[in-house]
Amino acid sequence: MAHEQHGRLGALKKVPLFAALSESELGFLAERAQPRAYRSGEIVFTEGDPCDGLFVAETGAVKVYKLSSAGREQVLTIERSGSSIAELPVFDGGNYPASAVAIEDSRLLFISKDDFYRLCVSHPEVALKFLRVIGSRLRLLVNIIEELSFTTVRQRLAALLVRMAEKGIRRPQGVEFTLPASQQELAAQIGTVRELVSRNLSRFQAEGILKVKGRRVCILNQESLRAEMDRFD
Repeated sequence: MAHEQHGRLGALKKVPLFAALSESELGFLAERAQPRAYRSGEIVFTEGDPCDGLFVAETGAVKVYKLSSAGREQVLTIERSGSSIAELPVFDGGNYPASAVAIEDSRLLFISKDDFYRLCVSHPEVALKFLRVIGSRLRLLVNIIEELSFTTVRQRLAALLVRMAEKGIRRPQGVEFTLPASQQELAAQIGTVRELVSRNLSRFQAEGILKVKGRRVCILNQESLRAEMDRFD
């Protein structure tokens, strides 16, 4: 039991929302946090469900997304270890505004709304940190709206590949990385369909900007890819 609580404590320390808390304050949450395991593909919560608390990602990855009435998916974010999930409805009293699904086998910590309220009452700085987290979420959503409204699929795909390349491995021929998701998942992240992702990857390859082999990508010309981000047809 003590070992499990120590693990929960370590997971909570990684979360920006709780970064300024003392050991005793983190211990308060660690004692009450409920570990929950999710298999890849398992739903964590669905848009419109009542919100009883927030989640902290300990291992794995969780996709947060919106689904249209026609079944079109828009990925809002993918959260990994050290991220908090679903903070907003904890404070505004509403239901979950989006859905979440594990895209890898994941272990999450669930913190009830009541326990989080008690922490904020005794430690107001947590509420201030929460506002910064919400501000960051808002900026992310504004960026998504801006990209969907004012850029082409080609530009959005180029921007996504540039971000992925920042964590890639430099080789003599270029920067290599593995796509973390299927083309269908990539399409959902940039607000399009799989066929357009495949078509634009093929065009980038034909133009000598990159090479694709399965999910392995090598960016041969980063300057050209970056230029695509700012090009308007």
